[in-house]
Amino acid sequence: MTKVIAGINVTLDGFCDHTAIIPNEEIHDHYAELLSKAGTILYGRITYQLMQYWQTLIKTPSGERSMDEFAKVMDSLPKIVFSHTLKDPEWETAKLANRPIEDEVLAIRQQSGKDILVGSRSLIIQLMKLSLIDELQLCVHPIIAGKGLPLFENLQDRINLKLSKTKTLSSGAIILYYEQIKNSPNLTHIH
Repeated sequence: MTKVIAGINVTLDGFCDHTAIIPNEEIHDHYAELLSKAGTILYGRITYQLMQYWQTLIKTPSGERSMDEFAKVMDSLPKIVFSHTLKDPEWETAKLANRPIEDEVLAIRQQSGKDILVGSRSLIIQLMKLSLIDELQLCVHPIIAGKGLPLFENLQDRINLKLSKTKTLSSGAIILYYEQIKNSPNLTHIH
């Protein structure tokens, strides 16, 4: 069955900030492998526009193998962008979503045998509220940012997770793989 996998980098204190982490070859290789196994990736506008950086490496490779390989995989992967303001995604493999995220995910699950990736904080939150995340991959970096955009902001209901595996990187970052426990009797409203 097609899985919905949310993957995101966070600091040790739980902030999503691409400028706070230091991506290296190992990080690029990890995410290139994850992307290569997927059929689609979902983005919100802000993260999508940040990821458009990788288009520049297709036109002008950096010479750094891991970055150039990541750019190739990213370029070829179909992308669906959720935005109320973006009119043209300006990427051949990207299209704007034309239905709500829940409907989009359910439709892709019916068509595709490959996993659906979610790479935006806002979409991860929406899909967690809908219990549509099958696997949450948190790449926790050994950095305390002290401020920024909290990953789980605006979640008011308890969501139970089960740790399924971990992967430690040489940088000290740890990837935590969680499964969302659906229909858990312990789901209670937190005030």
